[in-house]
Amino acid sequence: MGKKTDGGETMTSSKTVLIVDDSRVSRMMARQYLNSLRAHWVVEEAATGEESLVKARHTPPDLILMDVNMPGMGGIAAAEQLRQEFPAVPISLLTANVQTATRERATAMGIGFVEKPITEARIAQLVATLEAA
Repeated sequence: MGKKTDGGETMTSSKTVLIVDDSRVSRMMARQYLNSLRAHWVVEEAATGEESLVKARHTPPDLILMDVNMPGMGGIAAAEQLRQEFPAVPISLLTANVQTATRERATAMGIGFVEKPITEARIAQLVATLEAA
């Protein structure tokens, strides 16, 4: 349901997006694109898989964008745990790791797959997918 603004028009409901990437630049770019598309959405960031679990438990996300290759807990392992705890939340791997095995694992887990580099068009596709759900 939309929220009513003071002018009486309906505004799209706010969503929370969790961006998980060890690259600060990648997180900043994804945040910038999300903010330009949906300024009223809340964007949380995590630099590691472990941090993503803590952030998601504190502020449950409506969408998770997850890098694969990170120090410590990688994106696949973090996505598996997040999928168990938040089964209805769309998760999309956002990665330069385009190996067939990675794609197949993501598909088997019910997780989307978007190739880096992060672009506004790719973020717009993810936003459209979330809003269609």
